Amino acid sequence: MSLPSDPLDPVLADALFRPVRAGNAFEETMERMLQAIRLGVVPPGGRLPPERELSARLGVSRVTLREALRALQESGHIESRRGRYGGAFVRLPPSDPLPPPGDVEDTLTLRYALETGAAELAASRSLTPQVRRHLRSCLAETVTSSISDYRRTDSRLHLAIAEATATPSLTAAVADVRTRLNALLAAIPVIPANLIHSNEQHKAIIDAILDGDAAAARVGMAEHLAGTAALLRGFLA
Repeated sequence: MSLPSDPLDPVLADALFRPVRAGNAFEETMERMLQAIRLGVVPPGGRLPPERELSARLGVSRVTLREALRALQESGHIESRRGRYGGAFVRLPPSDPLPPPGDVEDTLTLRYALETGAAELAASRSLTPQVRRHLRSCLAETVTSSISDYRRTDSRLHLAIAEATATPSLTAAVADVRTRLNALLAAIPVIPANLIHSNEQHKAIIDAILDGDAAAARVGMAEHLAGTAALLRGFLA
């Protein structure tokens, strides 16, 4: 049996390791863990609480937690050690220049306003067969793209949704905010588990648009954007 984890400040532990929402469990788990590391709740060299305790605190499955821990290990934030004195230990990852927090929040807020509205408007329109084929094609390209090409195809899909509104100024605004978003995304690792989840959300959004369900399209896009926002806040804020 492994030894107990290093003691945590109970107030901070309760605040940061609180239950996450079901819609973006993986991304919000990542956000909470990164906040705990960046704020020093678990200091460099310190050991994270055991998986059983963390999964109970966060309200997520052990599978979701392990995916998050694996991603944190790959990004250099934690180190996994085996044996009696093993566990997940916090590392000091290489320090890269990060965007100011205000830039992150400004971009995420603007993106939310523009893209939830675009999804709702696209679903409210009577789409031509050509537009419908284009949306399906962009979705298929995103689902089948490689990890190295994912952000390009993801950008194209989101722009296709904006284009489906037939509002050039909105499409231009979405393109501008996507450029800002991609600069932020370039500062964090690509996480395969997040891409799988994103593809599921993309399909739900496109299905709602093609079905003419404006409310579902807006809600689906809002949930999707919240997942990306959680990761960016976790890594950059």
